[in-house]
Amino acid sequence: MRPHSFWRVGGWRWLLRGAAAAVLALVLLPLIYLLVRAAEAGPAALQLLFEARTLRVLARSVALALAVPLLSALLAVPLAWLTTRTDLPLRRMWAVVTALPLVIPSYIFAYLLVSVLGPRGLLQQLLQPLGVERLPDIEGFPGALLALTLLCYPYLLLTVRAALLTVDPALEEAGRSLGLTPWRTFVRITLPLLRPAFAGGGVLAALYTLRDFGAVSVMRYGTFTRVIYIQYQSAFDRSGAAVLALMLVALTIGLQALELNTRGRARYHRGHAAAKRKPMLVHLGRWRWPALLFCAAVALLGVGMPGAVLLFWLVRGLALGTPLPVLWSATGNSVYVCLVAAPLALLGALPLALLAGKQRSGGGRLVERVAYSAFALPGIVVGLALVFFGARYVPAIYQSVFLLQAGYLILFVPEAFGALRAALGSVNPSLMEAGRTLGRAPAQVLRSVTLPLMRNGVLAALAIVFLTAMKELPATLILAPPGMGTLATSIWGAVTQAYFAAAALPAVLLIGISSVPLAIFTLRETYQ
Repeated sequence: MRPHSFWRVGGWRWLLRGAAAAVLALVLLPLIYLLVRAAEAGPAALQLLFEARTLRVLARSVALALAVPLLSALLAVPLAWLTTRTDLPLRRMWAVVTALPLVIPSYIFAYLLVSVLGPRGLLQQLLQPLGVERLPDIEGFPGALLALTLLCYPYLLLTVRAALLTVDPALEEAGRSLGLTPWRTFVRITLPLLRPAFAGGGVLAALYTLRDFGAVSVMRYGTFTRVIYIQYQSAFDRSGAAVLALMLVALTIGLQALELNTRGRARYHRGHAAAKRKPMLVHLGRWRWPALLFCAAVALLGVGMPGAVLLFWLVRGLALGTPLPVLWSATGNSVYVCLVAAPLALLGALPLALLAGKQRSGGGRLVERVAYSAFALPGIVVGLALVFFGARYVPAIYQSVFLLQAGYLILFVPEAFGALRAALGSVNPSLMEAGRTLGRAPAQVLRSVTLPLMRNGVLAALAIVFLTAMKELPATLILAPPGMGTLATSIWGAVTQAYFAAAALPAVLLIGISSVPLAIFTLRETYQ
């Protein structure tokens, strides 16, 4: 059987392509909406592209989108290695805690950073007896970089950890037997095998950075999303905003091209079908305490600081007699829509990952680029596009939960796709070919061979989508049925009115609820 012929078997090929085409058609709806709106601008659209203000926005967006993944990798790679390959004390706890920033909404996280590290923040108040009257301003690029790095490094952490659990331990053991130190073994053997995970997680972090609205708004850093939102809300210039959004999509395609070049054409799956073995743990010895200090510092900045400030707001509000909101309905709605969104995005991303992962032609690359393109679209654009098409062409689902789930599918398919794409890259195609030679149908091989081998990537995809859906705000505000509030909308409503004590309770609930599935996914992934 020829290489990759498994994916070209009769009706299975057309079924796979049909499912992928249906998902891509939905993903392309916002792009069609943007083209329609941009066409309304006429010749002014070309003038807008080359305005000095537009070029400044482009430069700021590119700088942030490149810096965040680089700094995120400096945090994620050591954390992934420490929690999977070493005898780090309490490594199960660190595996969960260091991934928790995924559950914190960016607008809340950025505001907490300002309230603590700002010129007149809590840290300055603590240092005032020492003569510190004012701290440096963190708004702008430094604040946006710090906030988004602490929010985005878990994307690389989950994908790199999943890849580390897939790497054949025999390769590392062979390096150790040849006299290589643990560090040289990691650099010379393990690190090159993690290139797909770096590429997948890095592009997710970059695209999250490009799409984020909350952190850059709080930090007053003018990226595409902030400028687009201002044009939609204040100037009501939807044509100009659509042109900027199309520039954002073009920037996304450029990042994908960079990611493809980084990944290269090498193969990263095991060269044989040996049974999976647990890797030999590296004894940290005297490096145990520096490793613990590193994990604690990251956890303190990413989880401890925002959690402490939220509890401070909550306790202070209770002490002052501030009435707290009743959140039973919002909590139930949040859990329901996320439990539906996570497997839905996984099912939507699976055929795309199978096509993109096993086709080295231009068609496979096209599937990959279209799949990722939606991740660069702000939630407000996806929401307005679905309202436009729903109200005009499918009124039966207008203002229904089905339209909300369609928006979540568009927004979160790229996240699931990135995790599945990295996991599929480590699966040896010969194992699937062997299943076919034994008489199994393609669907049976997918269920009994491919998906079990991709289990770590599947769990990472479910975790990422569930946690991101919990905090999704713009699309939820626009697409949720009337009267259907969520924890994210409750937080936003309280923050916009400066009721921080009222915002603290839904924020604590959101983090607490999201922490449970994250802990389950992480522990099952790492210590199965």
